[in-house]
Amino acid sequence: MAGDCSFPDVDTDGSEKREEMEIVVNVGGVRQVFYEDNLNHYPETRLAELVNCLSGGYDSIFSLCDDYDPGKREFYFDRDPDAFKCIIDVYYFGEIHMKKGICPICFKNEMEFWKVDLKFLDDCCKAHLSEKKEELEEIARRVQLILDDLGVDASESRWKRCQKCIWKFLEKPESSYPARVIAVLSFLFILISSVVMCVGTIPDLQVVDAEGNRMEHPTLDSIETACIGWFTMEYVLRLISSPNKLHFALSFMNIVDVLAILPFYISLTLTHLGAKLMELSNVQQAVQALRIMRIARIFKLARHSSGLQTLTYALKRSFKELGLLLMYLAVGIFVFSALGYTMEQSHPETLFKSIPQSFWWAIITMTTVGYGDIYPKTTLGKLNAAISFLCGVIAIALPIHPIINNFVRYYNKQRVLETAAKHELELMELNSAEGKASGSRSELEDLSREGKDDPFYSSRIKVSHSDTFIHLLSEEKNYRTRLQSCK
Repeated sequence: MAGDCSFPDVDTDGSEKREEMEIVVNVGGVRQVFYEDNLNHYPETRLAELVNCLSGGYDSIFSLCDDYDPGKREFYFDRDPDAFKCIIDVYYFGEIHMKKGICPICFKNEMEFWKVDLKFLDDCCKAHLSEKKEELEEIARRVQLILDDLGVDASESRWKRCQKCIWKFLEKPESSYPARVIAVLSFLFILISSVVMCVGTIPDLQVVDAEGNRMEHPTLDSIETACIGWFTMEYVLRLISSPNKLHFALSFMNIVDVLAILPFYISLTLTHLGAKLMELSNVQQAVQALRIMRIARIFKLARHSSGLQTLTYALKRSFKELGLLLMYLAVGIFVFSALGYTMEQSHPETLFKSIPQSFWWAIITMTTVGYGDIYPKTTLGKLNAAISFLCGVIAIALPIHPIINNFVRYYNKQRVLETAAKHELELMELNSAEGKASGSRSELEDLSREGKDDPFYSSRIKVSHSDTFIHLLSEEKNYRTRLQSCK
């Protein structure tokens, strides 16, 4: 457009005609009419700036919109119309609600474009936006970890590179086939150790020592020692190769690993040295108590099972529902045990000796276990038992649905994040390959200009052609400020 064009709706003094109070906006093909009075309630927004931009000429207009039609006095924006319909609510209602189906990150970018502050976004939508931000940060973190594994920093020392290799070998089974083999072996050692712990308590498989005390069979003891040796070596190697030693030591799963290993060495120390410091019977009792702590190693299975990790997360997210369940059961136990004790006092052979003793009966009745060691004998007592049974079934069933929903939601979320991270890497690799291909095409054009008489022309063509298929993901870090895949 020529710079000396004038607007038909602008006075010679540069002020807008006062009878024209409408601002017509076309966003992605959706035409919307606004009135100046409404827009001036929020003067910092982009739409409010359109009111006074006509006096500034084309430069002022096109700094705010993509196009302008002087005949229709209509401003054009190449933006998302669905998000725009939600954002303009701020001019009428003073708050914004994000419709279902709109990406929260894209919606946030639209709000920034229209210069609308995020404080006008409703709290429920802010929570959704925060959740999506966390997901994108998690995707970026996973992509970063994969890129760090693929990249090799030549400036690092040999010991640093060795640490990374050991850490990836033990912590990331998906990184290579030998790493998967090690993960399977570790899983089998956990199972074998747990089975040996259970089988060792069978009296027929135990042996009697010189003092007449039963002890585990030497063969099972040797298997247990081999398993502990594997666990110890695995923990030490992981600790040495860990990038953050303090975080590693305080991690819950690593604390479980220590609890699974430590009882063996403590009992070994007490067996050989404790007899000199205390009586033999006390040493045996201490060793027996420490052997019970070996059940902690079963929790090591969570390291190799995504299902157990998902279940743990679901239970953490369901503390409120579990708290309600315990509260319902506690109230029911107290009420029904007191009623049962009162109703059974008239029977001469009553089993309800006191209210605290009746707690046991109420617990096994409301949880539908029913051992039968304590039961009512009167008609009112049986009626009370029936009501407590029904109330217990209802109380237990109520929080099951939220817990299952948390489990399914977290499991699906992890799968989506994993897929998104892989998709992100594929896009990065594709962009790198395209950049390399464009470079190779320019090289081919240069060779063509040089002429085909060059004896090395054909070999150089082949080299250039093969170079276009070299993946650059491991050669340089391709970081992006914005993820191309918004999940």
